[in-house]
Amino acid sequence: MKKLEINISLFKKKEVKKSYKSEGFVLGRYWGGGSGTYPCTKFQSDNLDDLIKQNELALKSGSLDSGMGYESLIGARLWIVTISKLSYEGQEYINTEYEEQFIGELTSDEEDFLLNCY
Repeated sequence: MKKLEINISLFKKKEVKKSYKSEGFVLGRYWGGGSGTYPCTKFQSDNLDDLIKQNELALKSGSLDSGMGYESLIGARLWIVTISKLSYEGQEYINTEYEEQFIGELTSDEEDFLLNCY
């Protein structure tokens, strides 16, 4: 019978480095009435909580609209991209996952509007 040799180092936990990016669309009130959407400022961070805070602070300050110039911002639909990188024997392996998140004070109708627009 042939003996099977297994390289146990393949099963040891490897360190995975994660980073996060966000993009999406902001909903804002136009000067003179009405509302509409515009692409969000893109952010990135090595910490998910920090990434969300960056977006929330930009929403509050009015800079999340990436230059549109709304009278005020209501909220946003964000796509959070989680990038996991693993290095093994000189090779880099990357996994990308996407999740959706709303920020701000959006009504259910406004969330539906953002979902149907993009």
